[in-house]
Amino acid sequence: MKLAVMSCIHGNLPALNAVLADIAQQKADKIYCVGDLVGYGPYPNEVVERIRTLNIPTCAGCWDEDVVEGLNACDCSYPSLLAEKRGMAAHAWTNQEVTPETREFLAQLPHSLHEGNLCFVHGSPYSAHEYLLPEMDAFVAMERVLSTGADVLFCGHTHVPYVRSLDNGQLQIRITGPSVDSEQQLNFTAPFKQIVNVGSVGEPRHGRPNATYVLYDTETQQVALREVAYDYQKTCAAIVEKGLPPIFAWRLARGLEYAEKAEDPTHVCVR
Repeated sequence: MKLAVMSCIHGNLPALNAVLADIAQQKADKIYCVGDLVGYGPYPNEVVERIRTLNIPTCAGCWDEDVVEGLNACDCSYPSLLAEKRGMAAHAWTNQEVTPETREFLAQLPHSLHEGNLCFVHGSPYSAHEYLLPEMDAFVAMERVLSTGADVLFCGHTHVPYVRSLDNGQLQIRITGPSVDSEQQLNFTAPFKQIVNVGSVGEPRHGRPNATYVLYDTETQQVALREVAYDYQKTCAAIVEKGLPPIFAWRLARGLEYAEKAEDPTHVCVR
């Protein structure tokens, strides 16, 4: 079976439509979405309606959670006060824009989804706000995958796609304590596991404006990263017209994350 997995649409309807058209051309049997339907982009209700109408199994992303719960969770990832203010402005705009039907749909999204030996989450198995970065310590990365009981963990959140194989991982456990006569050290070789970050449909940060998603063949275990060009200028124009911070259009057109760090390098998010 050929699966298509996408993430981080962020209210970008033109990008979503282009990806869905590419998925149809690739003849995928089933589509999964690992969250962040809203946030940053100008079409949150339209994106949610498209996902809902197509009945695509979807996890809750951090933005989806925040819109429903009112910023109860915090990833403390804003590198500057200005970046945090822009994020808060985008949240306020999105929170005002979404319809009751959209909010209700977001509220019922699960944290994770499973199919066979595959698991789907937005950030990590523990939190939609935790980043599984490619340079994460191998032991921690392996622990995240093992905690799901799956062999392949699909995620998003970073907006940069990657495939990380954790093969022949050496796990070492040292046991000490009052019930143990002497220190014991046990070694295990972990089975082959993978983390597949599918990138972002609606706000890529890999250096190009193209939308990304992945195709996964459950028979061959092959992962194929797809990069889809679309009319991003249409989304950029709508960002400005609807009153979202213009810098969102600037970074969307370049496929880059943008944040100032110089003016307040000691900034610490206090939410």
